[in-house]
Amino acid sequence: MIKIEHLSKNFGSLSVLRDISVEIREGEVISIIGPSGSGKSTFLRCINLLDRPSSGTVTIKGINVLDPKTDVAKVRQKMNMVFQAFNLFSHISVLENLTLAPMKLLGKSREAAEEKAHELLNLVGLSDKAGSYPDELSGGQKQRIAIARCLAMEPEVILFDEPTSALDPTMINEVLSVIRRLARQGLTMLIVTHEMDFAKDVSSRVFYLDEGGIYEDGTPRQIFENPQKEKTKAFIKKQESFYQHIVSSNYDLYALISEVDSFCSRLMVNAQSRKNLMVLIEEVLQLFRKSTISFPLDMTVNYEEKTEMLELLFETPPGSVNPMLTEPGNSDSVLPAIESRLQSQEYRQIGGRNRLSLYLKKP
Repeated sequence: MIKIEHLSKNFGSLSVLRDISVEIREGEVISIIGPSGSGKSTFLRCINLLDRPSSGTVTIKGINVLDPKTDVAKVRQKMNMVFQAFNLFSHISVLENLTLAPMKLLGKSREAAEEKAHELLNLVGLSDKAGSYPDELSGGQKQRIAIARCLAMEPEVILFDEPTSALDPTMINEVLSVIRRLARQGLTMLIVTHEMDFAKDVSSRVFYLDEGGIYEDGTPRQIFENPQKEKTKAFIKKQESFYQHIVSSNYDLYALISEVDSFCSRLMVNAQSRKNLMVLIEEVLQLFRKSTISFPLDMTVNYEEKTEMLELLFETPPGSVNPMLTEPGNSDSVLPAIESRLQSQEYRQIGGRNRLSLYLKKP
């Protein structure tokens, strides 16, 4: 359906995409993942000609979109895009946002456009918001309306550019649920996302972008469970870990807790495990604070999705003592608030540093 050959994109002397060649078949749902700055959004924008490629060809259903004779606006009607920002017209109602383009560009009557709009609002779970204005909606509702507006143009391909990145964590799932529903309907979709569980669940293929190209291309099972290339392995491992270097005892606890909470939300860690983890972090760091030789320290949270195991890991400088012992040598003196949340713990020296590993109980 989409054939990309030797696609490159430069911004001045900066080479963002280099010699990408790939084919996308009708009905495929492709998640595009990779580190920030790897060209994921640029790749989508080049396909849709929002950014014109520096070289190469993009062919959609046999039409070369880079041919000067091609009616790009007409092509875009069949290949629509949903952005990070919602881009709704704030001065008109939700219903008008959904009917304006079909009436102007597709020549639909108002009656037909409104009938389709109500159908789509029902699809995205917002049938009661037709008369509302965008400023009256939550972020998640705005993005669902943006998806409905895209669908109103009856596209054959939808490009999603990080559709949940501007949303509060509580609103992400409502948008992802709509995209899952579209995937089941057989729409061809390319989705730039940082939601790894979502990408694993919804995709038929996954592109990992790095080094200016599609560094690895495979099924979700291959990319997430058995990646073949080193950078892919490192990236996937990093998605399951949170790391923080804490320089001194004067750290910002609330900022740290907020970052850990966002990490847990992205991995869909259940609420009780998340709560237990936050308590452990706060309590153990308080114990470290009492020791003048515990800083700087490194804190890592590891999450194993298959087993739902959470590990809280602390590494401290040589000379530090186990903070879990209120009396040196007494292994039974662990604080109750910590002990009640632990499945097991381990304290040992590795390479001159001290490592405390805490494994949380499953709820």
